[in-house]
Amino acid sequence: MAANDTLNDIKSKGILWSLGAFTAVVVVILIFLGAWWGREPGQFNVMDEAVKRAEETHSTENMPVGYVYTNTLAHIAETLLHKSGGYITNDVAPPGVFLDNISNWEYGALVMLRDATSALRNHFARDQSQSAEDPDLAVAEPYFYYENDSWALPSTEAEYQKGIEALHKYMERLQKYGGPVKQAQFYSRADNLWQYTEVVIKRLGGLSTRLTANSASGNYGPGLTELEREAADEKGTTVAKVTWLEIDDVFYEARGASWALLHILRAIKHDFEDILLDKRAMRTVDIMIKALENALTPILSPMILNGSGYGLFANYSLSMANYIARCNAAALDLRDIMNRG
Repeated sequence: MAANDTLNDIKSKGILWSLGAFTAVVVVILIFLGAWWGREPGQFNVMDEAVKRAEETHSTENMPVGYVYTNTLAHIAETLLHKSGGYITNDVAPPGVFLDNISNWEYGALVMLRDATSALRNHFARDQSQSAEDPDLAVAEPYFYYENDSWALPSTEAEYQKGIEALHKYMERLQKYGGPVKQAQFYSRADNLWQYTEVVIKRLGGLSTRLTANSASGNYGPGLTELEREAADEKGTTVAKVTWLEIDDVFYEARGASWALLHILRAIKHDFEDILLDKRAMRTVDIMIKALENALTPILSPMILNGSGYGLFANYSLSMANYIARCNAAALDLRDIMNRG
């Protein structure tokens, strides 16, 4: 009996050791996979990607105004779908379900993509308010507004891919038309850019406010006494504070928005070159681009710290808010320049 008990005990321990080793291997794989999937995509050259797309359609000799801008939007969407790990936000299994940082990054980039696509449909591709909208853009825009976390049929990826295909059709009609194919239009006018800049200003202002509304910031106007602050709290007039558990979500959303807007502005700099030079606004766009490049500086800390601005450790959210506020200030200047006669 003793020998049988000993044998059974050895078998039990062997099963437990095997199960433990298997679990450890799975955990290590998920950690490395999560680190790979959670990386932010790098920047791309908007002109190189436009030329590459034109080569695929055998039309490198004809890249009309609006082609680079539209291709940039399509490539931003393609990056969201095909970066390392693919589209993460709608994942329901590990490690994707735990990668909230890259999910918030995707959302920030998606919001900027939606705004830029709406501007293309409603402003850049229309001659005036009474003009008919472009049929391909009328198809593309709604697909990008599909819910961003759907994993069931239809999936988010499938709907966004349809939006990309509609943008490609619009690009082809910018290049080739005749017979039953109607020419697509793109109007790089000051009033169109002014209307898009209005939306960008609101997006950047909202992100800057949320980034500075962390637990270390006051969120009050200057010169208030303690009693006045308490009264302001009771009235609910202060900015809602973002807890230290949520500030990293806002931070990565701002990183994603900065990444997408950076490429959109580079495309605008190309396709709106004439009007920017005529209005002497090219320097203003360069300031916006430089601020966003600084906002995308690689992160050295393993976590987003939330101390005070003059504390022992750097406050990443306040640093990001500074760059976005600088970009927003330049956007205000660009709006005013484009609005002048």
